[in-house]
Amino acid sequence: MRSDIIKKGFDKAPHRSLLRATGLKDEDFDKPFIGIANSYIDIIPGHFFLHEYGEIVKEAIREAGGVPFVFNTIGVDDGIAMGHDGMLYSLPSREIIADSIETVMNAHKLDAMICIPNCDKIVPGMIMGALRVNVPTIFVSGGPMPAGHKKDGTPIDLSTAFEAVGEFNDGKMTEEELHEIECEACPSGGSCSGMFTANSMNTLCEAMGIALPGNGTVLAMTPERIAMVKKAAKRIVELAKMENNEKYNFKNILNEKAVHNAFTVDMAMGGSSNTVLHMLAIAKEADVDFKIENINAIAEKVAHIAKISPSLTTVHMKDIDDAGGVNAVMKEVSNRGNDVLQLDALTITGETIGERIKDAEIKDTSIIHTNAHAFSPVGGLSILFGNLATEGAVIKAAGIVDSMRHFKGTAICFNSQPEAIAGIMAHKVKPGNVVVIRYEGPKGGPGMQEMLAPTALIQGMGLGESVALITDGRFSGATKGASIGHVSPEAAEGGLIALIEDGDEIELDVDKHILQLNVDGEELARRKDHYVPYKNEVKSKWLKRYQLLVSNASNGAVLKTEL
Repeated sequence: MRSDIIKKGFDKAPHRSLLRATGLKDEDFDKPFIGIANSYIDIIPGHFFLHEYGEIVKEAIREAGGVPFVFNTIGVDDGIAMGHDGMLYSLPSREIIADSIETVMNAHKLDAMICIPNCDKIVPGMIMGALRVNVPTIFVSGGPMPAGHKKDGTPIDLSTAFEAVGEFNDGKMTEEELHEIECEACPSGGSCSGMFTANSMNTLCEAMGIALPGNGTVLAMTPERIAMVKKAAKRIVELAKMENNEKYNFKNILNEKAVHNAFTVDMAMGGSSNTVLHMLAIAKEADVDFKIENINAIAEKVAHIAKISPSLTTVHMKDIDDAGGVNAVMKEVSNRGNDVLQLDALTITGETIGERIKDAEIKDTSIIHTNAHAFSPVGGLSILFGNLATEGAVIKAAGIVDSMRHFKGTAICFNSQPEAIAGIMAHKVKPGNVVVIRYEGPKGGPGMQEMLAPTALIQGMGLGESVALITDGRFSGATKGASIGHVSPEAAEGGLIALIEDGDEIELDVDKHILQLNVDGEELARRKDHYVPYKNEVKSKWLKRYQLLVSNASNGAVLKTEL
């Protein structure tokens, strides 16, 4: 066992002495040592109960003949950090989480790992760390929360609350109505109930075969979720005890086929645009050569068959679970043929994806559509290119109305998210505008803030079908509308987005994958000659380090390891 290096031989007597101080006995030194990476933290609704999952996992590992060691990672709640400088720390936290996983697992030479994440950057951070460690690893998330409901029975969620701010600001909602939504939108623990970033990543864990079926859809704190937690704990001990278990090392599960399947399911379910950022980073950690332009090729083969909040406000993760779950989505996707899904990809439970989904079926075709009656014949995410995004930009095509798929508008420019929020709330944005928010990329922010506040304000103020938004920053999974993020190169590295002026014409064509600034070359050259970069003031030493090392969004916003 890998852990023998800290527990076997006469020269390891001091090591064993320290381990005995934690409660280990003679018989424990012949058992596999299992790391439990737990992202328990009180302030995140999807995480405040995860210490209970950790205790369940510890007990199940002991019963199965392993020795459990719990350690924790940090977490940032993107909803609570939204709209102020706390959001600067969200994406950088992914790197801290990955580093902490690598540090604890490799410093103590643990044999296998079970990861308990749930929200936002925590899932991809743990995946990236697990890839570096490369031992058998299972992911079991905390699970989604149910949707909230207004008194009249209307389903609501976190995106409802953000959009309600815009409605209230515009005089379309009373203070009492706003308070009702505030109190009911997030009814219990769990990751926010729609296909936002957390639930997008947790469903992709199923698609990649690194989690059990139901990981993305079975509600938090239910008997079904607890049973899944116990099953995952038992399985990780089986793998740790297995002779020649290198077959189940993490990189042998999360490989090129798994990355392909993740993007395939992402397209079918219209996941958060953040999944592009994270899956590009995960692919790099997995040593998979995957280019951002490959996403459009996958999208062309995959029908968009499940539309979930925020794209469809009446459908939430519980509805997807009741309709057959991610397995039913994958089974229907595979029926389209043409190797849309890599069915021979191995999963952590021992079967292939094809074997896992062979008996799956759609139980409610009004929730999970068939290919023949898809919401769209192509996938729910699109990568745009053009002079504004020579390295790519991302749009959640699943969340826009048909009239906005091809749009020309005039630019109104803001050099930060707070500046944009103030401008939108002051009614500076009019129908026909393209809101430009720049210097919010990974390097420019720094930290690439999520920008749910400006997009929700646009929706709440009734501009969602007449205004587009582009940014070198990114969006919450709860964002909908013609919102284009991850524009690369970003403004802080000299991207063309920095040279846009108020009144310029910007063209968007989702179906042709175009994002274009319609200004002639001579004028752009003149602007470049007189260009004075805008710089956000950065005081944090951590964010300054991040700014020096981070790549742009089209490269996954990963940190450089060589200068």
